[in-house]
Amino acid sequence: MKSIVIAITGASAMQIGERAVQLMLENNKSVDLILSKGAYEVAKSERNINIPVEPNTQCEFWRNKLCVKSGRLKCYRWNNHSASIASGSHKTQGMLIVPCSMGTLGRIASGFSLDLIERCADVHLKENRPLIISPRESPLNLIHIDNIKRLATAGALIVPPIPAWYTNPTTIEDIIDFIVVRMFDSLGEEFKNIKRWDGPIK
Repeated sequence: MKSIVIAITGASAMQIGERAVQLMLENNKSVDLILSKGAYEVAKSERNINIPVEPNTQCEFWRNKLCVKSGRLKCYRWNNHSASIASGSHKTQGMLIVPCSMGTLGRIASGFSLDLIERCADVHLKENRPLIISPRESPLNLIHIDNIKRLATAGALIVPPIPAWYTNPTTIEDIIDFIVVRMFDSLGEEFKNIKRWDGPIK
């Protein structure tokens, strides 16, 4: 089973990345998970959560937090440049960066890889594999827009975490699920037990 690489960077909206991991595992999929150095700091400052850095301990942390035992989960340190997923020889189904900070986005757009997330993104672009980037910033300046355009031109799919109101969401979880499912639609993933919009209520 080919894995999907999920990366969470130091931008607000980590909950969306968490839900992406949870849905994958609940549906018995394979996930390679990377948190940027900044993501640990955001988790602490915004949510008072201390996420373990050590990969095996982090896997156990996520399984307990997300209440899921199924699927395959492997966690990586942000600076592990020798990881298998850092090589184009390692096959994956695709990569999702959610949320993606503008710093990470800019470095990927420039081909400048400082950490494992940026290297994996570069690999997915050069190997012509799906790369979905969910930028989290507002307002966007011209540099942000130019970097987004460069990535889209290089083959990345840009999917901002934008909610929809036509689905008549009643909880924050409904909004998050809509955003996550739309991202995975671009990878051809289908999830059970997820309510999808099938037209206006009559």
